[in-house]
Amino acid sequence: MNNINDLGQASGTNRDLSDATTGLERKFARFGEAIEVDADTTEGMQISGYASLFGDVDQGGDVVQRGAYGASLKAVADAGRSIKMLWQHDPAQPIGIWDEVREDDKGLWVKGRILSQVEKGREAAALIGAGAIDGLSIGYRTIKATKNDKGQRLLSELELWEVSLVTFPMLPSARVGSKSDVVAIGDVLREMAAAFEGARAEMARG
Repeated sequence: MNNINDLGQASGTNRDLSDATTGLERKFARFGEAIEVDADTTEGMQISGYASLFGDVDQGGDVVQRGAYGASLKAVADAGRSIKMLWQHDPAQPIGIWDEVREDDKGLWVKGRILSQVEKGREAAALIGAGAIDGLSIGYRTIKATKNDKGQRLLSELELWEVSLVTFPMLPSARVGSKSDVVAIGDVLREMAAAFEGARAEMARG
């Protein structure tokens, strides 16, 4: 295997979208069951489930290995910080709080609240309820990885920054859903997501 300890994307590979400003890579979870979304409470809409699964090969040819988030989660806890819940990977638009972010044998499990006191949080909750928003995506930096003879990156250490609610999940199973309405979605074209990201960047430069 070739060692490619890097802080970004490996060149010449088909990766998930990355943010040119922050340098973060983005990855959608591959899981067979929807993340659970509970009805609104006084604390906001509740979300829980897996944001990342160990051992699965994603569309970019990456495999997150067991324990990849451990060092990052410990560093965050030791510093008294938290993993952010963002809207569409936008650091200017936090929409809630992840109360729990932890690893187990299966993957990265998260539990949190979309806050109804935040305007964009209320909007996100309404869109989830209407079925218009059904994706979760993590924002991270690759710290340690190796490349196997199949051209896949084996990600052994990741620096996790945020978990976002997103419009366009790139994996069919990367979705949130209500307990009463779990509907499989098809693949969403990478070019479509890239086009929306490009349009948003143009508007920001505007």
